Amino acid sequence: MSQITPRLKVVIAILSLLLTFFVWQRGLEESFDRPSVAPKLIINQQEIALLSEPALPEPLKKTLIGGNPEFLLQETLFKIPLDEMDIRQKLLLASFEESLDKREKLLQESISDDRLGPVKDIFLNGLSEEINLQSNLKKLQEANLDPLLYQRSCFAVGGNKDICIDKNISQSMAFRLIGSQLLPSCAIFLGIGLILRQGWRSFRKVNTPWAEVKSIPLSLIDMVLLIAGGFVLLGEVGSPLFSISFVEIIGSGLSAPIEESLKVFVGYIGMTIPPLFIYRRQINNIKEAVEPIGGWVQWRFLPIKEAFAGAFQGWLIITPFVLLTSLVMNFFVGDPGGSNPLLEMVLMSKSVWALAIIFFTTSIIAPLFEEFLFRGVLLPVLVDKQGKYLGVIFSAFIFALAHLSVGELPPLFVLGIGLGLLRLSSGRLFPCIIMHSLWNGVTFASLLLLSA
Repeated sequence: MSQITPRLKVVIAILSLLLTFFVWQRGLEESFDRPSVAPKLIINQQEIALLSEPALPEPLKKTLIGGNPEFLLQETLFKIPLDEMDIRQKLLLASFEESLDKREKLLQESISDDRLGPVKDIFLNGLSEEINLQSNLKKLQEANLDPLLYQRSCFAVGGNKDICIDKNISQSMAFRLIGSQLLPSCAIFLGIGLILRQGWRSFRKVNTPWAEVKSIPLSLIDMVLLIAGGFVLLGEVGSPLFSISFVEIIGSGLSAPIEESLKVFVGYIGMTIPPLFIYRRQINNIKEAVEPIGGWVQWRFLPIKEAFAGAFQGWLIITPFVLLTSLVMNFFVGDPGGSNPLLEMVLMSKSVWALAIIFFTTSIIAPLFEEFLFRGVLLPVLVDKQGKYLGVIFSAFIFALAHLSVGELPPLFVLGIGLGLLRLSSGRLFPCIIMHSLWNGVTFASLLLLSA
């Protein structure tokens, strides 16, 4: 700003940068303690596969399930330490056991849940010939169990397929299983085709030249003040102190899922205010430069059709690279944990309103703000100072670090590179927003298909 001397700006920038390193280091370290959603996703997918098996055509079973779904789920549950399993998982595992002794070993602890307590009693007493099957089934129905637990409990107390399998549920789960696997498979297949096509065009030197990207006349010191000072310190660290308190005041009486989703929404909106304010002050201080057509960040919403086409193509091309990065990381490092808490919220939430708020935040607000900041403002300045390729790499790395998740750092870095290349090749910011929104939206939809 206008009332700050250049020397003072440098001092503030250095202090902001040092504090940002500390904040990001702590954030990344704390992400190790956050659980990964990967094991939950695997179990959910196996549960859906088990429920959907009766409705799947034979040719699709091997492709979508890959083996005996009962054995796969049982094997996965066996790998979870007994003291880390919840009571539902123990009941599911007990349902696979025919021996009463093994069931008793799994279900030693008392159950306070009014719904699941009777199920435990049925499991331990239901093998007796004196207990009537119809009586057990009535108790299971009264417990209002989820579809899989009811099905497995029904089999465990002597029911057959005609009694225990609900055809409507099987068909519904079959559609979910097909959707959860068909969407990423098609994206990867089409993405690889586009990558080969792009490589062939590059070999023949017939690719369209990149558009001109206008750099905002700001310095790297200005970028440090904007990202480190505005986004990290005032946005990520400072604004939640007020936004969370605000939601707690206005959200009294709301259900817990809606209140938590409102905290996410209000917290994110609050996080955007400081960097937007700083950016506005920086732009107001530009005296001599003439703002280019389309604005400093080159929104360029029109033509809309080309923006959507470019965004969709960019999403398809980057998807195989992100998946490959995740596979390589899991192969060499394993699952590092540290998943974004929002993923768990989507997986576990049963509230339509809570899910709607999370979707609006992650698929509309977040792409709009993050693309404005990282590809609209930061990237052109870095490209002007460091060149195209280093600018894309640095901006992608900062973008990935800002999410404070060790497990998601490499995939987000690759995604950031894809978004940066789309920004430079198109000369527009709007396609990047659409691509980012598409990425988050597809992730959200995939989580819903695999939700409990």
